[in-house]
Amino acid sequence: MAAELTAHQLIAQHRPTLDLALETIRTRAYWSPHPEHPKAYGENGSLDTAAGKAAFDALAGTRLDLGQPGTDGWVGGEVSPYGIELGVEYPHADLDVLLPAMQAGQKAWRDAGAELRAMVCLEILKRIADRTMEFAQAVMHTSGQAFMMAFQAGGPHAQDRGMEAVAYAYVEQSRTPETAEWTKPQGKRDPLALTKRFTPVPRGIGLVVGCNTFPTWNGYPGLFASLATGNAVLVKPHPRAVLPLALTVQVARDVLTEAGFDPNLVALAAERPGEGIAKTLATRPEIRIIDYTGSTAFGDWLEANARQAQVYTEKAGVNTVIVESTDDYRGMLANLAFSLSLYSGQMCTTPQNLLIPRDGIRTDQGAKSYDEVTADLARAVDGLLGDDARANALLGAIVNPDVKARLEAAAGLGEVALASREVTNPEFPDAVVRTPVIVKLDGAKPEDEAAYTSECFGPVSFAVAVDSADHAVELLRRSVREKGAMTVGAYTTDPHVEEAVQEVCLDEAAQLSLNLTGGVYVNQTAAFSDFHGSGGNPAANAALCDGAFVANRFRVVEVRRPA
Repeated sequence: MAAELTAHQLIAQHRPTLDLALETIRTRAYWSPHPEHPKAYGENGSLDTAAGKAAFDALAGTRLDLGQPGTDGWVGGEVSPYGIELGVEYPHADLDVLLPAMQAGQKAWRDAGAELRAMVCLEILKRIADRTMEFAQAVMHTSGQAFMMAFQAGGPHAQDRGMEAVAYAYVEQSRTPETAEWTKPQGKRDPLALTKRFTPVPRGIGLVVGCNTFPTWNGYPGLFASLATGNAVLVKPHPRAVLPLALTVQVARDVLTEAGFDPNLVALAAERPGEGIAKTLATRPEIRIIDYTGSTAFGDWLEANARQAQVYTEKAGVNTVIVESTDDYRGMLANLAFSLSLYSGQMCTTPQNLLIPRDGIRTDQGAKSYDEVTADLARAVDGLLGDDARANALLGAIVNPDVKARLEAAAGLGEVALASREVTNPEFPDAVVRTPVIVKLDGAKPEDEAAYTSECFGPVSFAVAVDSADHAVELLRRSVREKGAMTVGAYTTDPHVEEAVQEVCLDEAAQLSLNLTGGVYVNQTAAFSDFHGSGGNPAANAALCDGAFVANRFRVVEVRRPA
């Protein structure tokens, strides 16, 4: 079948966008081609909220047939954290049929070259962006995010991260010229002359192991980094969050077909209940790249056992904020309260440990004791979430029973500065909605150490009393080195403390936010400018997104011949 999307059309439409992305990753300035306000998506059109909800509702009880080879059955069973059964069925794959079919299309995809591959990827992202409101509903009802967060993080921010990966992939592949004329003088003899051709070649099939909480935001960087560098991509979604990534695969297959490529370059691997196919897939010889977000235990297993693959993991960490002093006490409390509350703390970047000197801190409102700081923070969270409608809009729903169990157990670990309360969601009465708990611990007591040095994923934070700023910095260093951190925050007006915290973060490779008191929060990062993770501490072995995240997904093969 002739391509419906020609190379000329794709380049004419998307090359300007790629150029802007390339410029932005160079300058690290703010830019996004994907609006993060729902009103930008029109009213009563295909992009608006109502149309997106209708498209999502129409998926209920349907079978999402992707036309993949090797389909040997149908699987489903997703239940929204808001209490709705999705009822969508997905193809279950016979891997011995599907994987060879995926490999078959790689030669043409490799030969297409870096620019055309980037253009196809950008067309896939555009098609996804055209359905942002539908994807927002799919993310909301698989992750438990509140709608606005599901729209932003699952839509434009995820699309930004995907585009960022495409830009980095293009940069790394185009770093080496396609051809070179090589001449070496030989004195009185004729020079040696060679013509050389350099071709980026893919490693093989990339496996994306999706997560429950951010299926698109965490899934798109690896998916598009591998696809843009010439690899086929198999998407293995989390069993509780299949729909957003299944829709993504559907769009990618449609675009690849229209552009004249094999649709099997992108495929879905949904699983039966309890099947656990991630381990099986991860060690198959066809799988040469793995992108994983999730628990430390499985991330460590992948790094140890998937020896045939290049493995990129984002695991768990213990995120820490040092509270030493501030010139905006009210702004600090408001900023921390929002950071602790957003999506019920179910983010890999949410602060867990708040290290506060037991003798108190200096503020623009005078000295504040450790007890006053923790009590004032508890009041700030209570004030933020006191109205149930606003609480539901910020908290979303608890994503799974494990998070709820950790939340309930945390109250027994120490003195509770802020008790968690149940919030009713009138639109979704079966949703489990809980406000955060803050527990007071003592950084000098060995019996408290086990609690604050372990990740407690969810709406749980520890106000840890420390002996001094130096003690806080020491605990920060040990925590990042031993457990890792996706984010570090600090509030201080003391230049010496600021320098000490910066040195720890530079030594231990942790991303640092200083004195945030406005509308930017420690648990949020902006694509094209901020690095998500560093790849330099135990929380993750890769950063979203940098050259290292894409450069080893392909190798350059040289063919040389006499000129």
